[in-house]
Order: sequence, then C-alpha cells, then structure tokens
Amino acid sequence: ESTNGQAPQPFLGRASVVPGWSLGSEFRSEPGAGLRCCLRRLALCQPDPSSSRGHHLEMGPGRVAAAGAQVAESLDSQKKQSRKRKAQDAVSTHCSWTKSLLGFESADLSSWNRFVCLLNRPTDPAALGVFRFLFGLLMALDIPQERGLSYLDHRYLDGLQVCRFPLFNFLEPLPLDWMYVVYMVMLLGALGIMLGCFYRLSCLLFLLPYWYIFFLDKTAWNNHSYLYGLIGFQLTFMNANRYWSIDGFWNPRKRNAHVPLWNYTMLRFQIFIVYFIAGIKKLDADWVEGYSMGSLAKHWLFSPFRLVLSEEMTNLLVVHGGGLVLDLTAGFLLFFDASRPAALFFVSYFHCMNSQLFSIGMFSYTMLATSPLFCYPDWPRRLIAKLPAFLQKFLPSTDPPQPSQECVYRETGQQRLGRTTQKVGLRQKLGAIFTVLYVVEQFFLPYSHFITQGYNNWTNGLYGYSWDMMVHSRSHQHVKITYRDGLTRELGYLNPGVFTQSRRWKDHADMLKQYATCLSHLLQNYNISQPEIYFDIWVSINDRFQQRLFDPHVDIVRAEWSPFKKTPWLKPLLVDLSPWRTKLQEIEKSLDNQTEVVFIADFPGLHLENFVSEDLGNTSLHLLKGEVVVEIVNKQMNYTLKEGDRMQLPAGEYHKVFTVSQEPSCYMYIYVNTTEAALEQKFTQLQELREKVQNGSETEPLPPELQPILHGSLENVTQTDPVVEAFLRRERRMEELQKRRNATLAERFHRFTTRKYFIFRRSLLMTWISLRNLVLGRPSLDQLAQEVAYANMQYDADSTASSQDTSSKEQEHSEL
Repeated sequence: ESTNGQAPQPFLGRASVVPGWSLGSEFRSEPGAGLRCCLRRLALCQPDPSSSRGHHLEMGPGRVAAAGAQVAESLDSQKKQSRKRKAQDAVSTHCSWTKSLLGFESADLSSWNRFVCLLNRPTDPAALGVFRFLFGLLMALDIPQERGLSYLDHRYLDGLQVCRFPLFNFLEPLPLDWMYVVYMVMLLGALGIMLGCFYRLSCLLFLLPYWYIFFLDKTAWNNHSYLYGLIGFQLTFMNANRYWSIDGFWNPRKRNAHVPLWNYTMLRFQIFIVYFIAGIKKLDADWVEGYSMGSLAKHWLFSPFRLVLSEEMTNLLVVHGGGLVLDLTAGFLLFFDASRPAALFFVSYFHCMNSQLFSIGMFSYTMLATSPLFCYPDWPRRLIAKLPAFLQKFLPSTDPPQPSQECVYRETGQQRLGRTTQKVGLRQKLGAIFTVLYVVEQFFLPYSHFITQGYNNWTNGLYGYSWDMMVHSRSHQHVKITYRDGLTRELGYLNPGVFTQSRRWKDHADMLKQYATCLSHLLQNYNISQPEIYFDIWVSINDRFQQRLFDPHVDIVRAEWSPFKKTPWLKPLLVDLSPWRTKLQEIEKSLDNQTEVVFIADFPGLHLENFVSEDLGNTSLHLLKGEVVVEIVNKQMNYTLKEGDRMQLPAGEYHKVFTVSQEPSCYMYIYVNTTEAALEQKFTQLQELREKVQNGSETEPLPPELQPILHGSLENVTQTDPVVEAFLRRERRMEELQKRRNATLAERFHRFTTRKYFIFRRSLLMTWISLRNLVLGRPSLDQLAQEVAYANMQYDADSTASSQDTSSKEQEHSEL
C-alpha cells in the first residue's frame, strides 16, 4: 500500500506493459501480429555480451524463444491483474455504497468480532453531551409538574383513606415527609445528569426514585412517562459525560473523549421504535377510518387546513392520515442524510402541535431534543465554530475529541483489512450484547400481551408501554357500584370513584380488582361485614355504542384474576356493531343544539336500570335493533319494544330496560334538558333587557332584584334573584375567557411564567418544610398551617382558574 493512503497499484498498469511501450493498433489488428512486433522490438533491445558500446542487432533462435515466453507470461499476468482489479472495484463500490448510505460497510456485519468493533467504533461525544444536558433539564422541569412534586401532599397525605393501584401490591408509599425526600433525590439526580456532575451516581439517583414512583401508581402510566424511564436507564450505561460536563472539567481523561458508537445506536433505535411501533399500532381500523380522534380537527391549530378541506376531511386526511404516515416513516427519514432535513421539519412541526393539543408535559420537548441524535455527532462543534469568537469562550470546545480506552480503533492502513490496534475486551463485548438484547426486548415488549393476558381488556395491555398513543378514546356514560353485606344481605350503593384519586380504574380489570379489594377493607369500618361488590360500567370506545365492560353479576372481591390468564368476567367488545357508527353520526347531526342522544348496546339476558332526572323533561327511548322490555318501576308496567319502536319515559322515575332478543339490543335515549333550556331562555331575556336599558328603548325603571344586571355586581344589593346571580356568574366567566383569548403575546407569556413560578415555588417550599420536619420535628399545627398557606399563595387561585378552563372545554353528555 502506498504511503499516501491510496489504494495499492498493481505491478503492471492497465495501459502499458513497460513504460514507453504502447500497445497500439498493431497489437489488436491481427492474431500473432502484436507478438511478432514485440519480439522484434525486444530483439533490438538485447545487450551484446561481447560488446561494451551498445546493443547487438542480431539474435539467435534460443534468445527469440526465451523472449517470446517472457512476453507471453507478461500478458497472462496482465489479464489476471485486470480481473483482480475489476473484482476489487466491484467490492470497493459496494462498500462505499453501504457506507455512504448506512454509515458502515457490509463487511462489518460479517462476524461477531467485526460487529463488536463496529458498535465500539470511536464516535464524537458532542451530540450525546448536548442531549444529556437537555434531557436532564427537561426532567428537572417535569418533576414538579407531571411527576407531581407541586401537589405531593394532596396525593400522599398521611392518614388519607384512599385506594391505590401499584403494579405490585406490596409497594406502598412512604410517609409524606419521606416522599418529599424521594422526589428531592430524583430532582438532584436530574440536575446532576444535566450538568454531567458525578454522572453515573446522578443517573442512579434519578432512575431509582423514578421507577419507584412509576410502579407506585398505574393510573398515572402513559407512553411518554415510560419513555423517560427508558432513556434514564440507557444513559446510566452510556458515557454521556464526555462532553460539556463538570466531570470532564475535573477529569482530563473524560474531557472531550470519544464514546462508543453503541451509545448513539441505542438511543436512535429507541426513538425509531417510538415512531415506528406507534405507526404500526395506528394501522388499526378505527384510526384509519378516522374514529380515534374524531373531535381533534375542531382545534384552532387545524384552521389552515379547514380553509381548503371540510372538517371531516381534515379529521380523516390530516389528523389520522398525516399522523399515520409520519409515525411510520419518521424513523427511516431521520436516519438517511438526504431525507433528514425534511424529516426534522415535519417531526418538529408535529411535536410543536402536540404541545398545544394535549397536556403531555415535557414529552413534545423531549422528542424535539432527540431529533438531533440522528444528525452527525459533531454537529454541535460545527455549529459553535460558526459563532463569533467571543461567544465560543462560553460554549463547549470545538477541538477534535481525544482517544478513549472504551473504543476500538483501527489504523488507517489496516482499516480495509478490518485489523484493530486495540484488542476487543470484555467491556466492548458487554456493550454490544447489551445493545442487541435491549433493542430486541424493546421490539418484543409491545407485542408481549399473549403472556400478560390478565392486563388485556378491549385493548391489549396496560396503557403506557405499547406505543399505542391516541389510538383509543373512551367515554363513560354510566357507572354504578353496588355492595351487599355478606351477613345481613343488605344492599347499598357507593358514589363512583369514592376513596380514589383517579378514574383510570374503570377501564382495567386489574385495577378494578385492586379497587374492589380496597373497598372491601374500608367498608368494614362502616359496619359492613364481608362485603360483596359489583360494578356496572358502561363505556364507549372510538364512538361505538355505550356497552358494558364487565359482568355486573360478578362479585369482584372474590372474582378470579391472574396476570397470566384471561379475565373471565370481562365482556367482549361488540365489534359487529362497529358499522353502525356512520348511522349514529348521521343521527347526531340531525338533532338541534339543545337535544342530546346516547347510544346503548346490551347483551341478551341483561338489563339496564336507569333514572331520568327531573331536569330532563323530554326523554324518549328508540329501539334500533333487537327486542327489549321496558319496565316503569313505580307504575309496575311493562312495555315491549321491537325494532323501530319508541316510547316516552317519565321524568323523576326509575325504569329498567331488559334485552329479551337472542342478539344484542341497540337503542338510544333522546332527551332535552328542559331546565337548562328554560334557564338559557331567561338569560337571553335578561341580555335583551340590559341592551334595551343601555340604548334607551326601555324607559321604565327596573325592579330592585334586576338592578345588578346593569352594573354587573351584587354589592350593596339586599334582594337578589338566583337567575340574576347565575347570569352574572356566566357573564364574568365569558368575559374572563374572552380576555384570555384576546390577550397579547406578552400577556400570555407573563401568565405562563407566573403560573410556572408558583408551581416551582410551592414545590421547593413544601420540600423545605418536609426536610425541616424530618430534621427538627414537626412544629405546632398552627405554625404548620401558616407555612402551608404561605406555600399555597397564588397556587390555589391558579389551580382553580385552570380547572375552570378545563371544565369549559369538556363537552360531555349529561348524566341520565
């Protein structure tokens, strides 16, 4: 091999045999002519052994034969070299193609040793260090918010009678003051990851409390919380502190040192799995047909699309079609150089939209931080190098990274042969094994539901580790909890959600079993012996009929449940009725704004017991399919309805609907909230009256009870009307909502920063109070109440305003 690093050249060139000897047309025109010409030229160049002045011009027969053999051997050697050169060119072309496309040569996968060398190839640590900093920062911001540090005392208050839903039943929360310590340790770990300070210890300080809190409450599970834990687990084994870290400042060996390629490979595969598996899950028929996120197209973010498309087409093509295509292709497009710029634009736009559409905490920003991992690892250096010199002094180094003992290096001259200058050790092999096993496990886990069958309901597995994000939307119309005393057989009813802080238990058999077991223990404190507990839960998934999720005749306290067996008391989803959704949407569109409808499907042999509120003065039942018997309980009268029949239901009374057909029955309630309609009519009259007084068309003085509508205040008013009070409250809410919508960018930013400030303020103050309690003991209740009140300053007001905004956005059916 030549010393300048180029490929070695064959001994004979392609265009010449001996320098200066051109093989011209005479070599190619006639067979044997070229050989004779060469023999003649060779004969003229032979030296004369008897003369010292030049060359002899005559040759004997023996010399001619020897010269001919020499030329023939030279030609054969040229042909072999030519064939060898072509083969090398083909291999070189193939290797350069795979390397330019995939970043490595196909020969790197030819053996386990070369694969280990590939995964431990020295790689620039810059991009990994920047991601480490961003991830630690985002987790430090996430802990007071979505992890719950700011309202920790509301969840884990000592002595609070509440049912919890851990993954393992032996897990229990620590006392409140110690829970604050757990959160503080996790926060310090996140800050240590961000700064790269005591990096490995900081990863453990973040990771262990994080998974403890994660396993402590299944109701808080979601895909992005699971992803945070996975990334924290990966970073624990990586060398992400080799760039822009305090550890590197203290330790020159760690400062700006190469990292093995598998550090990037794991993170890239993890993000690829998040996108790709989410896309595979979106191939579900409900998503493809546009039923999963049916109302999302109404959001203002999709207003530009609604200029050229109808709301239905925006929902189908943009929301569902666009989400499917992006998830399926994003991982691939980010990997290749040619498509990466377009992929970065679309995924960034996608995550920015999600940050406004959903309350998903730091997830959108975390995914934005992962996108540069697919770029060349030295992109931070090249970016910093383009900045002014005075800024570069305060930014990470742009010098090339130094060698590291954890990487496998190749000499420039031996790279083609795959020879390494450093022997592959146990550390390198373990890194490669860990990478392979982790990637295989992550591809397997989203489809492991055939093992954990007890967690399967209408959807597979617990929500949170399958990457089935936003594929299924649920609505609950009717939830009834019945208990029976095991000794006296006395019946009673519980308020749905009593002794809980979450609503997730209604959709999962494992949580329902935990809830029933917890209720059976708590009810004994209320003189109820050996209680039996029954749940009647009606759910609609992706705009289907409302139907039962669990068998209402099964005592869940004593029901069998195993994480590895199918739940026998789970009712099947009536997928055969899915085509009805088109007709149900047509019925909903045909109704006016004051009329609401609820679609019900029930199994043969079961019945629905329902109560029609007195506010719902115009309620009727329409049978769509099957046959039912309607019993008016107080009148003890039965009515049989067949397909197409309808009947009016009395308000303020109970009724039962029995399904007597051999197939599931389908019916709908159509009702009008007459009380709400009458109140809305009075509001309209008050609005018109105020306008008449203001424009002078109403000259008569208003009665005292109506005077507040003019100045909008109830102060100094001795006689008030409840309708006027409700009218003024609604006016204040509408004004506040309008003010928020019309706020300037500066006002929105101020409101945002103020809200975040008080969240972090309360988190730190409550943590300080708990640490003081552990060190010095708890003070008197009066002092403790004053300290908590000081920590709550502005927090309660912001929480109330936020809850009002959230409730105003929710549009749910009224409870029958």
